[in-house]
Amino acid sequence: MEKEHSGFIINFIIRAVIGIGLIFFINEYLSYRQIEIAVGINPVSVLLSGFLGAPGVALLYGILVYQIL
Repeated sequence: MEKEHSGFIINFIIRAVIGIGLIFFINEYLSYRQIEIAVGINPVSVLLSGFLGAPGVALLYGILVYQIL
């Protein structure tokens, strides 16, 4: 039972780190292309990318695009 919890925690941390990396590189790419959309790296984005992974990162950018419309 304890292995299940540690597996979930390790999986969460890996997804969160990859998600934050994605956010950083997508922000840099959009800045290079002079597109003014940037997701902040904060506890909410870390939690969302940790729980949902790459779809969570896409959700954050989708919310920003929706706000622009």
